[in-house]
Amino acid sequence: MTTVTRTVVSDEIVPARAPWSAVIRAGQHLEIIDLHGNQAVDCLLYSAADHTDRYSAQATIAAQRNIFLTTGSVLLTDTGIPLMTVVADEVGNHDTVAGACSQESNTLRYGHHTRHQHACVENFLTAALRWGLGKRDLVSNINWFMNVPVEADGTLGIVDGLSAPGKKVTLQAEIDTLVLVSNCPQINNPCNGFDPTPVRMVVTRGGPTP
Repeated sequence: MTTVTRTVVSDEIVPARAPWSAVIRAGQHLEIIDLHGNQAVDCLLYSAADHTDRYSAQATIAAQRNIFLTTGSVLLTDTGIPLMTVVADEVGNHDTVAGACSQESNTLRYGHHTRHQHACVENFLTAALRWGLGKRDLVSNINWFMNVPVEADGTLGIVDGLSAPGKKVTLQAEIDTLVLVSNCPQINNPCNGFDPTPVRMVVTRGGPTP
């Protein structure tokens, strides 16, 4: 019997409200750990070889016939290329439809006094610049740990998260995948419990997820 050793490639703490990015190589795992609980983590995915091949919420939802992500969900491009697969999930479901907060959306939802507040779109742009990407490259994103129930009349709600301190979701890269993250700075709704906190990003190769 051959034993494959699990090796930690990187282990980083992303501060509250901050961006993060990395290329996760095919076969590697990315563990996103909610250190304090009730923290939303906005995420975008791109093929590292061709950034025009990027995560498609529409293709992913259509393929799995579910608007929520959990263990077994395959994250697809609009042409059906698998980028990453959710291989373990300690939370239960993650949002695909609520999008990323921006200074403009904050103003519309919460009033002009929020216009100055830092938001996820600004985090994505900061992370994207490192890889030669810009605003036109931003698409509908994943919100890990974010709880967005859908009411019977189709209304979306943003409510307290289902996560707890130390809970994690683990993704396996199917191809070399560029991951952009905004550790959400939103303080106007319950997605972060009105108090953004740090998260931990661990990249591993080989061996099972502990």
